[in-house]
Amino acid sequence: MSPAGRTFVDTNVLVYAHDASEAEKQRTARGLLERLWADRSGVLSTQVLQEFYVVATRKFRPPMPRAEAREIVALYATWPVVQVDVELVLDAAALEDEAQLSFWDAMVVEAARRAGAERLASEDFGAGRRIAGVAIENPFRPAEP
Repeated sequence: MSPAGRTFVDTNVLVYAHDASEAEKQRTARGLLERLWADRSGVLSTQVLQEFYVVATRKFRPPMPRAEAREIVALYATWPVVQVDVELVLDAAALEDEAQLSFWDAMVVEAARRAGAERLASEDFGAGRRIAGVAIENPFRPAEP
């Protein structure tokens, strides 16, 4: 991923960065997040922060302590964060139909678009696609020549 422009981080990237059970994906996710911290180009949404908290405290084995998960949420809340509001919900609902996405995925894409992100880092959506003007990049898959 190029350092220029904003990159919206999907929940799965944040989760893998903190999930020791997926060593290779953890290394990749941490490397990406470190680059985004360094060049201050990362952005996410309240939806991503909520989803991360739930996964980390309920689905990790063993679950992450809630206080630790709250600290991580607070840390990433220092990035630009797109707030989920009624307008975003309605726009995502329209994008759901238009792009044939699940509603929750449409919420992520719409938040990325609103943030002015050039890229959406996610293992979902199909790398190489462009949805609502946002390029989808899968950091866990080698770049194709």
